[in-house]
Amino acid sequence: MLIDTHCHLDFDEFKADFEDVIKRAKLAGVIAMQTICTNLDEWERIHKLTKNDFPIFCSVGTHPLNIKDTRIYKAKEIAAICNNNKVIGIGETGLDYYYDTEHKVLQHESFVEHIIAAQETGLPLIIHTRNADSDTINILREYKKQKDFSAVLHCFTSSEKLAMESLELGFYISASGIVTFKNAHDLHSLFKKIPLEKLLIETDAPYLAPTPLRGKRNEPSFVKHTAEFLADLRGENFEHFCQETTQNFFKLFNKAKLN
Repeated sequence: MLIDTHCHLDFDEFKADFEDVIKRAKLAGVIAMQTICTNLDEWERIHKLTKNDFPIFCSVGTHPLNIKDTRIYKAKEIAAICNNNKVIGIGETGLDYYYDTEHKVLQHESFVEHIIAAQETGLPLIIHTRNADSDTINILREYKKQKDFSAVLHCFTSSEKLAMESLELGFYISASGIVTFKNAHDLHSLFKKIPLEKLLIETDAPYLAPTPLRGKRNEPSFVKHTAEFLADLRGENFEHFCQETTQNFFKLFNKAKLN
């Protein structure tokens, strides 16, 4: 029983074999997945993917690296789109100074609008952060004090300090296939320390396929490899690990309902 909590099924890499991707996910034990919005201009295209017999949920948001190519959606606009039973999260949003330091102000403005939307709707925030630990946690703390909201730091590759500070705020930490990489020693150490009740797993497909499939197109069925690796790394029973991380998904994304 697994859930791919973060993937991008709308990307071109899945156009040719979308239904086969879903079939393989089911065979791997995946019972649901969340396809993540990275550009609100294209949300309708993403929403269409949720009209499937298999449980596919989605989020609404604009990736920080896409801000420069679109407009900043206001919190009320984001919240309005959430009035749909398949929309279960806000994002992905956040800060990325690794690829783009030129548009920091725009990234900040968009991040804040997404946070406010999460506060208004009660839906969890899906956070992307890269090379922006200090600004990310400072913004999150500031708005958490004003009004509560829940969140997950997805595809976590940042510092242990940021992870622990985020856990103190009650947020979740999500592991992608990167944690399975041989040289990801810092992540191996970190993910031994993350409380099981605050841990999620994801593929971030079509990117970042886990070992032993590294270099291939990633897809939701591959989340099983990440789960197996983490269960072994943490010395936990695989079935128990899958059950707990699946329960975590439904606790955080509590709007998600299986038919």
